[in-house]
Amino acid sequence: MNTLNDLHTISGSFSNTEKMPVLFLGHGSPMNAIEENQFVTGFRNLAKKLPQPNAILCISAHWFTKGTKVTAMEMPRTIHDFGGFPQALFDVQYPAEGSPELAIETKKLLLPTEAELDHDWGLDHGAWSVIKHLYPEANVPVIQLSIDYSKPAQFHFELAQKLSALRHKGILIIGSGNIVHNLRLVDYHNFDKDNYGYDWAIEARATVNDYLVDGNFQPLIDFEKQSKALQLAIPTPEHYLPLIYTLGLKEKNEDLSLFNDKLVAGSLSMTSVQIS
Repeated sequence: MNTLNDLHTISGSFSNTEKMPVLFLGHGSPMNAIEENQFVTGFRNLAKKLPQPNAILCISAHWFTKGTKVTAMEMPRTIHDFGGFPQALFDVQYPAEGSPELAIETKKLLLPTEAELDHDWGLDHGAWSVIKHLYPEANVPVIQLSIDYSKPAQFHFELAQKLSALRHKGILIIGSGNIVHNLRLVDYHNFDKDNYGYDWAIEARATVNDYLVDGNFQPLIDFEKQSKALQLAIPTPEHYLPLIYTLGLKEKNEDLSLFNDKLVAGSLSMTSVQIS
């Protein structure tokens, strides 16, 4: 894990700060961007307690690439990467600035893993649909780091550790996905039922939460070797791997707490994590 000695490599435009927290946000349906519900309230309540960041680095489930990329444009576009939702959702813009400087420093920290500076992507809904509730004025620069789909979870856990120096420069690192995320089995008829999950989803959530609270991360990294319930919860890894980035940044003696810890529509969870 990087030490404070690495901080001299980070650009002087980001002032030294107390160590920033690290977050994993269960983002759920894109409609959470415009609805008023308990999960949105949870994000807003979290924001009241966070120190003001100099910038945000977000690892979203929705930027799943061959190789590692980091957005490096001055003004990232708001990407509406979904279909079948009301026009009001497509009308949402989140005009946060990017930070080419932070992108370059992130690229340096990730070496020897080569990260490509990307000028085409922007902010996908895994990023803006939750960040807009934390910073509704879009007054904090945001960059995204992609998830290399060709690499195992252990790679992502170790890659995250290389970013630790950013926490001392006011950079809020956010993983955005969902721990329990099986869209094929969603019970749309019970989407609004509070904390509703199938038996396997209840089991998977309890198993993961126990590992999280105990600080026992290796079984979470080795999720593919775990129970049938976990296999149903994580049929594909893209929504789960942002959690692994968050866990990779936890240091000894830091607290880990859960919030928005509920199941939705049988086969989804909104469980979110704060490390500080």
